[in-house]
Amino acid sequence: MKEEQEERKQMALWKHLVHTAGAVTLAAGFASVASAQETVNIGYTGPLSGGAALYGKNTLVGLEMAAKEINDAGGFEVAGKKYKFNIVALDDKYSPSEAAVNAKRLKAQNNTPMVFTPHSGGAFAIQAFNEQDNFILGAYTSVPNMTERGNKLTLRIPPSFAGYVQPFINVQMKTFGKKLAMAGGDHDYAKAWAQLFGPAWTKAGGQIVAENPMSYNKDTDFYSGVSRVLAANPDVLFIGGASEPTALVAKQARELGFKGGFAVMDQAKLDEMAAVTGSMEMLEGAVGVLPLIYDKRPGAEGFIAKFKKLYDRNPGTEASYHYSTLNAVAEAMKLAGTVSDPKAIHAKLSEAYGKLPPEKNPARITSVDERGGTNANIVVGVVKNGKVETVEAASLGQ
Repeated sequence: MKEEQEERKQMALWKHLVHTAGAVTLAAGFASVASAQETVNIGYTGPLSGGAALYGKNTLVGLEMAAKEINDAGGFEVAGKKYKFNIVALDDKYSPSEAAVNAKRLKAQNNTPMVFTPHSGGAFAIQAFNEQDNFILGAYTSVPNMTERGNKLTLRIPPSFAGYVQPFINVQMKTFGKKLAMAGGDHDYAKAWAQLFGPAWTKAGGQIVAENPMSYNKDTDFYSGVSRVLAANPDVLFIGGASEPTALVAKQARELGFKGGFAVMDQAKLDEMAAVTGSMEMLEGAVGVLPLIYDKRPGAEGFIAKFKKLYDRNPGTEASYHYSTLNAVAEAMKLAGTVSDPKAIHAKLSEAYGKLPPEKNPARITSVDERGGTNANIVVGVVKNGKVETVEAASLGQ
């Protein structure tokens, strides 16, 4: 009898243990689901292979760096819940059509409230459906009409390049003279710059003495094109495309005896150009976007140091803008009280940028206008005596 009682006790204990183990397993399953729900996927489509791969990776790394910092700090809290970011990146090879396909896929498969792309062609393609599909487009392009098309879920990450036009003109006219030769690229972005820069130059009292757009994305020898514009004896050359071909144009002009200044559109970076020309001295008198490594303002220096420690190289402007923006997105989600309502998040982006401390906002973005374009305290770089000097654009006139 005692043996039967003992056996029943052991059987009851065994059932209890099995039940408890099952409950623990079930709880672990729920915890796993909860964990998955607390991850916010952020989409990215850009060139990660091909000729523009370096540019694409320079933009993506800014997002990845910000996400890692946020996640390592325990994530961010929205409406009482903790969330972490997961960057889902797809290669579009700089193709607008592939960017559109990728954005559709990122929203459908990863439920991304925001998709970043670092080229205007891809951004314009995505604008055809991002409102309908309900996600924010993070467009890394300074083309002004990116935010003039009425798309209410677009964030143009860098300020409009229109803010650089008058400061560039003021620097070059004062230093070199009023005769300008237009020798920029023949791609759409360069054409957009030329359409603003040329009329603004003549309005300021200058003269356009030559125009010869060149295929910066295809050619490597610019001798004939540069010779053609220099024959008009200009004081200033307007140049610009990707950094490497822009540098080759500047180098060719110097080798042909040009002593004037360069107005360098923002696609090209002065430090990257100097690496191609062999020295900053060859770019003497150039005015362009200030390379990040020369930015001594609070926030920028700290970001540069952190980036170099992580990646053993200097960061570019692209990385800083994407780093600032993902930090702003996290703040906007907190302010909106949601990680899944793109309209509510977009509405809080301006306030979010304004709340970021300098160390989280090396791009120095101050706000977002009613059309979705960022505002920032613009500074430009001017090459003097072989060195890049920082000049506040406001001091040069707008």
